[in-house]
Amino acid sequence: MKVTEITATEFQAMMRVAAHRLTKNAEFVNSLNVFPVPDGDTGTNMSLTFQSGAKAVNENNAQAVGELSKSLAKGLLMGARGNSGVISSQIFRGFSKSMEEKTSLTAQDLADAFTSGVQTAYKAVMKPVEGTILTVAREGAKAGAKVAAQTDDIGAVVEAVVEGSKKALLKTPELLPVLKEVGVVDSGGQGLVFIYEGFLEGLTGQAPAKDLYTPDEAEMDEMVNANHHQTAQMGTEEIENGYCTEIMVALGDGTTVDREFDYDEFRNHLNGIGDSLLVVADDEVVKVHVHTEHPGTVMAYGQHFGSLMKIKVDNMRLQHDTIVENDQQAAPVQAEPVDTGIIAISAGAGVAELFRSLGATYILSGGQTMNPSTQDILDAIQAANAKKVILLPNNKNIFLAAEQAAEVAEIPVEIVQSRTIAQGMTALLSFDPSAELQANQVAMTEALDTVISGQVTQAIRDTTLDGLEIKKDDYMGIIDGKIKVSTTDRQTAAIEMVQTMLDEDSEIVTIIVGEDGDMTEAEAISDAIMAQDDELEVEIHEGDQPVYPYLISVE
Repeated sequence: MKVTEITATEFQAMMRVAAHRLTKNAEFVNSLNVFPVPDGDTGTNMSLTFQSGAKAVNENNAQAVGELSKSLAKGLLMGARGNSGVISSQIFRGFSKSMEEKTSLTAQDLADAFTSGVQTAYKAVMKPVEGTILTVAREGAKAGAKVAAQTDDIGAVVEAVVEGSKKALLKTPELLPVLKEVGVVDSGGQGLVFIYEGFLEGLTGQAPAKDLYTPDEAEMDEMVNANHHQTAQMGTEEIENGYCTEIMVALGDGTTVDREFDYDEFRNHLNGIGDSLLVVADDEVVKVHVHTEHPGTVMAYGQHFGSLMKIKVDNMRLQHDTIVENDQQAAPVQAEPVDTGIIAISAGAGVAELFRSLGATYILSGGQTMNPSTQDILDAIQAANAKKVILLPNNKNIFLAAEQAAEVAEIPVEIVQSRTIAQGMTALLSFDPSAELQANQVAMTEALDTVISGQVTQAIRDTTLDGLEIKKDDYMGIIDGKIKVSTTDRQTAAIEMVQTMLDEDSEIVTIIVGEDGDMTEAEAISDAIMAQDDELEVEIHEGDQPVYPYLISVE
């Protein structure tokens, strides 16, 4: 089927299916993480980011693609999580910017949008690296532009973008040696390919049969909520079809059955009875949501195909004020007013208490496998109740989201780029409440290099990295981001890691025990460290952090 125009309807379908496709494949994208650790969250971050954008589009009832594209960009910006999520949000920020004045899109408009997305993303990244999502986006856009110069078929353009990005993805190991060593393609690039494949399917329905998009019940509920959000934006007098009607039909069951179920025929008939129609069906059940003035007609029609398993009818005119009220989200609880707020991002109740004891005024829960979004960080900045804020990400995968939040925050925000919990705690010791914001940022940043950070965790797959052979379920010692130890025994891994971290200037070793760690084992690790150098001071704290049984620092 040739498509020569993208209207609001097609645009919403493209975004919805792309979000679905990426979500369904998020774990596969996670599995492409170079490090064999249980925190490979590229797929999760990209999926949650794109879901935020698609949700914003779904909740906008505008009829112009340009207006929907603004919602996409804003939703992606505020929902962006992790570096992969932020970079993908930048790609689609440029993508959206190029079409924001358009009512509908031609093939050339769409090709220009892909190109604009690439340009914006490259400008947003301080040091662009080839062999990443940027390369995949660029080559996909180039392929789309080439086809757009030859045809007005938008489907052909999107297909070219998909194929171009796939070819670039397969070449990423040749551009990034670490990918080749581990034997994977770039995870962010793979996530982008899934998005582009979703665009193609949403536009044309073109996908392998096993991959065809059928919303599940949870997704249908999300679409229903989006429809109700649109209704909440209207005035009561603007609601044309006032009864929200939901039925579930057991196909072929009961005495009223007199017709064979055909999805397209069924959907087209209901489309003439109301609006905001959603239909999900399998071989046994069809679920319907529609806004109509005649709910009885919908029920009677459903009975031609089976028995009614579920019926729900709400008068939306009566509910309108309640819907508006419920749609408003409560603001986070504010902290006590302070001049300079210090926000530490961390996971684990014990770690949070350690940060508070060192002077952090607000703790935002997050870290590995649970990177906070730009909106989460903005909410924390507001909740900190401060005139200005210093932000400690404590994870390099949160840097870009933190930078985006700082850019749009209403108060001055400085970021101390702490990569680990240990660096964040060390930076706090350099905070001077009498100093200016920027002076504190400089001093705290300079303190980061005075601590060595170690992490003990378990390998999730066999691999070889930097010449070190790692077996699945081995315990690894990671020092400042590099795997230095891999062995079958956790206690041994921790001890060998610390031995590598120590030098003649070392004075203090701090062990933070995670939710999977053990205090008795931590004491044994401490004893082994003291046996090596009895002049060292060793501290043990309960951190309750996930993923890493032990976080160990040396100062």
